[in-house]
Amino acid sequence: MTAQQVLPMSMAPGAVRVGAAADLLEDGRGGEVFLHGNLTYAWSGQDQALRRLTAVQLIELGVAKVGEVADAFGVDTATLWRWRREFAGAGVGGLVPDKRGPKGASKLTPSVIGDIRARRAAGASLRAVAAATGLSTGSVRRALTPDTLELDHQDVGDAQGLARVVDLPVLAAPAARTTDRVAARWGGIECAGPVFTPAARVPLAGLFLALPALAATGLLSCANEVYRLPGGFYGLDTMLVEGVLRALAGEPRAEGATRINPTDLGRVLGLDRAPEVKTIRRKIAQLAQVGAAGELQAAIARHHLSRGDADVAQVGVVLYVDGHVRAYQGTKRIGKAHLSRLRFPAPATVETWVAGGDGGPVLVVMSEPGASLAGELARLLPELRTAVGDDRRVLVGFDRGGWSPALFAHMAAAGFDPLTWRKATTPDLDAEAFTEVTFTGETGRQYTWALADTVVDVPIDDHGGVFTMRQVTRWDTKKTTPRQVHVLTTRTDLDAAQVIYRMGARWRLENYFRYARMHFDLDAHHAYASTDDDPHRLVPNPAKRAAHLDVATARARYDRAQGRTDAAMLAARSPAPGTQAILTNQVHDAITADLRAAETDLATAQQTHKTIPTRVPLGQLHPGQQVLDVETKLITHAIGAAAFNTINALARDIRLDTGYARANHEAHTLARQVLTHSGDIDPGNGHLTVRLDPMPTARATTAIRELCAHLTATQTRYPSTDLILRYEIKTRP
Repeated sequence: MTAQQVLPMSMAPGAVRVGAAADLLEDGRGGEVFLHGNLTYAWSGQDQALRRLTAVQLIELGVAKVGEVADAFGVDTATLWRWRREFAGAGVGGLVPDKRGPKGASKLTPSVIGDIRARRAAGASLRAVAAATGLSTGSVRRALTPDTLELDHQDVGDAQGLARVVDLPVLAAPAARTTDRVAARWGGIECAGPVFTPAARVPLAGLFLALPALAATGLLSCANEVYRLPGGFYGLDTMLVEGVLRALAGEPRAEGATRINPTDLGRVLGLDRAPEVKTIRRKIAQLAQVGAAGELQAAIARHHLSRGDADVAQVGVVLYVDGHVRAYQGTKRIGKAHLSRLRFPAPATVETWVAGGDGGPVLVVMSEPGASLAGELARLLPELRTAVGDDRRVLVGFDRGGWSPALFAHMAAAGFDPLTWRKATTPDLDAEAFTEVTFTGETGRQYTWALADTVVDVPIDDHGGVFTMRQVTRWDTKKTTPRQVHVLTTRTDLDAAQVIYRMGARWRLENYFRYARMHFDLDAHHAYASTDDDPHRLVPNPAKRAAHLDVATARARYDRAQGRTDAAMLAARSPAPGTQAILTNQVHDAITADLRAAETDLATAQQTHKTIPTRVPLGQLHPGQQVLDVETKLITHAIGAAAFNTINALARDIRLDTGYARANHEAHTLARQVLTHSGDIDPGNGHLTVRLDPMPTARATTAIRELCAHLTATQTRYPSTDLILRYEIKTRP
């Protein structure tokens, strides 16, 4: 039975939820806000003051939180706070935007115009001329005469404003696929291919922007190498693309399909409707039954590393490894693990994640309950070497959970350079050893550190063996308290600042965990199936730890008895002057009685500790223990990781390939906003043209126009078709 669709409060397609009670519907003509389904605010496209007033009022009335309003209106929280301050100080007049326009004399002097025309005549593109002269592409275009304005392949983005906007039917019904469904039902076709119907004002048309980055993740190509779904209407590519696009639209779980109009998402998939919840679950279950999720993860890792996704300029291959604990609150008997966020052990599944230098996930494997990060690192090294594909040295960063000098020596011998914080108390270095160093990060931000570069020997066994490593120390001051932070590595060709920067970049993997928990339901259980854990698997014996504590207690008692006995014997052998003492056997036995009893207890405790095995079969300790389904979770992890890498790539393109003024702060916000934006779908002549509606602000429209030019240049093919994607954005509704 088809699940009932959730009734949208605004009753308008394409509305954006703002908090729990409001919806925002906005395009180039203006915007509207519905409060509990009632139209409450409305403004035209030119009335920016009323738009800002609406955002402020939604916060002042307690309708939504600051972050929710900022995401919906496409600004950051700092901008929203500034609007509130201006409204409080000057009323609505304070929200009127400053008049834009030239603030001085024109830069297009005769000499500059001559230089522009000469460069253009030499074959330079508009952007190249603009970069060389320090002007915008618009100014360069005005300086050129019409007969010289010939657009080359690098100027596609500049020409999109001149593109012909075709009259398309608004929200045209998708092509009926009844014949394909019947054929799929009887095994006549392997799957239904995408068929696109020309339509205007299509909700979720912005999701097409994700396809070039999705193709680069390798999810589709690797999945087709590993899996083959049984014949049906929805094929493998369709299910994977649907999963990624649904996650980018804000509904990462299968149940979220009930909150997205299936016809709207179906238009993006080239079908009459998107799959429903039961279909999604059935298809994922069919993939899980193959038991090849580990092969899929390994293939994706090879794809990323072979493309150089983990390569960092002047550093080489950089990987970060960390464990992630996914708590379980059900009734099944699942092994316990320590939850750092809750600070106590609880039933959970342990995962080990590997990310590239930019923090994007590359590989995830399921760990045994209770496994240490050091043990998982040693187990992963052969798989990582296979994924790298050659004998290049790899810089591997991890936190103190992987501390093991013996592991460091093993990694260095295998061609991996460990990078980690030094563990345990270490004597501070002299202040004269530090030098102030300035370093510029990948985003252009400058850092100034006081660093010391030394060489240390760390013990690797109890027999005097040591392993020599490089130690870079940063002089840090927090809350007026100075301290020294030590970083160890075997990499010697990097300067000290690069070592510190790469160690700090390990937090990018932590940021992925946080972002994925918020947007992609990282810790969700997509399947509730479980299997019996291996009863013969050896696990740490808790009785061994109890016996060890007994030995420690007995040794402490023995040491105290030894001290008391020595003091008593000294007193017995040293009588007061003028007196005589005779130390008989009875007196000696009385003095040493406690010591002999403590010695006997210590020997008994040591013998008991020695006879207890360190590890025992799991079945003896926890009979009936189970493990949660691994295959389904690894598949959904692959989809979620592809979604994260996709939106990360879009945000990076906005920062690097557009002139968006606040790209360093709002790139992800703009990417999330445009992915759910409406637009036109226009297939024809071997191309699939996606023409987006104007963004709410002119600067956002300009940035997306430049992004469209960059994405069009990738010549990406829509999956399972021969259609080349072409992106445009309208300059006016």
